[in-house]
Amino acid sequence: MKFPIDPIHHYCAEMTSPQSDLLSYIEKQTFLKTMDPFNLSGHLQGRVLAMCSQMIRPLRILEVGTFTAYSAVCLAEGLQPGGELITMEINPEMEYLIKNHIGRSPHKDQISYQIGDARELISTMEGGVFDLIFIDAAKREYEAYYELCLSRLRQGGFLLIDNVLWKGKILHQKKDPRTKALDAFNLMVRNDQRVENVLFTIADGLHIVRKR
Repeated sequence: MKFPIDPIHHYCAEMTSPQSDLLSYIEKQTFLKTMDPFNLSGHLQGRVLAMCSQMIRPLRILEVGTFTAYSAVCLAEGLQPGGELITMEINPEMEYLIKNHIGRSPHKDQISYQIGDARELISTMEGGVFDLIFIDAAKREYEAYYELCLSRLRQGGFLLIDNVLWKGKILHQKKDPRTKALDAFNLMVRNDQRVENVLFTIADGLHIVRKR
């Protein structure tokens, strides 16, 4: 989805398990009804998110940045019975799509969404820690999201952070504010002694971070 002209990405997607009919529907609706459809995680990254969740088998998942709920539906595939996924979206115009797409998921009773600024929502959230957190929201706010989420993550839990290569600009266009912020963020994560991390070249770059 992120780089359709990349033959290696295309090959990897072709050799990966296909997305479900529901995910194909969400993808189609996203392209028909949103202005920025390439914000969607898409097939390959969606399968990676689902696989990570299935390996971890989380009881609680937090997602920062719902968009049209494609990634939320993927992450929910690995939830334990009785588990929950809380997803947050700042744009209220997305609510009708989020509600529709979650409502079609076999895990709909385990997924809840909140509309608002995740920084405020997380700060006032009640309840315990999370096993898995996915961040895919405003890039210049990544450090703030990271700190808030890390405080809500159990020891040994995982953070997944999207778009950390920013369409390859991370190497050549660091004067752009978002690119500069992401470069600083990646360096901060690498040097953070509270975690261990791997940065993957999947789609637009996916940081996988484990809390020590």
